[in-house]
Amino acid sequence: MGPGESAPAGAGGRRVLGDLGVLMLEGGASVGEVRRSLERSGPVTVSVLARTVVVTDRDGGASTLVASGGDDLSFEQAAHASRLARLVEGGTVGLGQVPDRIAAVRAMRRRHPRAEQVVGSALVACGLAAVTRCPWWAVLVALVVGAGVGALSQLLGLLEGGSAVLPFVVALASTLAVGAVAAAASWGPIPLFAVCAPIAILVPGALITNALLDLTATDVVTGSGRLVYGLLVLALMALGIFAGASLTGLAVDPGSVALIGQDAGPAPVDAGAWQQLPPTWVAWVGVAVLAAGVGLAFGSGARLSAVNVVVMTATFTLLRALVPAVGEAAAAGIAAAALFLIARWGERRTLALPAAATFQPAFLLLVPGTVGLVALTGTDSVALTTSLTTFVAICLGVKFAALVADNVPGRRRAAPPPSPPSEGRPPR
Repeated sequence: MGPGESAPAGAGGRRVLGDLGVLMLEGGASVGEVRRSLERSGPVTVSVLARTVVVTDRDGGASTLVASGGDDLSFEQAAHASRLARLVEGGTVGLGQVPDRIAAVRAMRRRHPRAEQVVGSALVACGLAAVTRCPWWAVLVALVVGAGVGALSQLLGLLEGGSAVLPFVVALASTLAVGAVAAAASWGPIPLFAVCAPIAILVPGALITNALLDLTATDVVTGSGRLVYGLLVLALMALGIFAGASLTGLAVDPGSVALIGQDAGPAPVDAGAWQQLPPTWVAWVGVAVLAAGVGLAFGSGARLSAVNVVVMTATFTLLRALVPAVGEAAAAGIAAAALFLIARWGERRTLALPAAATFQPAFLLLVPGTVGLVALTGTDSVALTTSLTTFVAICLGVKFAALVADNVPGRRRAAPPPSPPSEGRPPR
């Protein structure tokens, strides 16, 4: 099968395409992205739900349904899944080769997943606290409590039904820990990000944004389902924070709600050394720590983690430059569009950097999921409105960028020829 040619469908072909679509869903791809990719790979029409793919012959009308039965993929697995989909689209990999390659992607294993989850959660919490310029004490507490959040999340994940109460229990435990430290030190009102940073790794910001992308692509069922689930998780986390604050008497600074890219307010005049705000340059160090934490927690691998650091640093720098000029929501939308186009350009130059792998780190920094939680917890209607408009702006930015990328011709560098699968790694 040459590049650009359609593969014959048939029952086997439909099953293979369905398995590939499920793999992409487990890698975090949106419903629209999965449908477009599969329909470019064969003479089929595709219907996609949150965890199910239905592949139908365009001519015969026969259908094959494939449902996901596994867990979400690591970032490194998701990158290989995206690359495989592009190779199938271009005709470099035939449908007969796809099952072995899917099996190779699923066979990839992280060396120390539990330890990486704990350390990654700690680094994400510490990095976010530094990025939002919380006081020094909050950065240190976020590091310790974030590690506890990672361990508690794994413990609850092992219990039957534990995932249902995980957002509330983790938010409650985290707030109790932060509140106990603040009470013991007799510190006054503290920034909300000091409370929310340790649980930021659980905030479903990317899920909610993907839900809005699905809704704008008229995938109403999947989009609305994802959106309701994401908002429910946010509500449970906010409820946990409310309960923890009530039990500890935690006082929160009502003016501490801010989007990433905004400057933090000044520290109190009589504040001690631990209550001082870090210098501005520490925020860029925080971005690197945050990127490293994301790489560990979500299994990016060494090379992709290095890309994460570069991409997230560039994203933060762009946001810092745009926010004073155009405002928070517009800055997020413009940054999303620019970075999506750059990611697509990189993918056209070499399939070794799939757009999904290079854009996803920026996406995690752009989406204001944590800010939505902060605004919801602080009952700040202005900040909550800003969070919602920022979600919409990101969706519009990605949509416009995808429109340009899909309609402006560009030459993609030829992919390397397929090689036999290697042990524990997908073929290149």
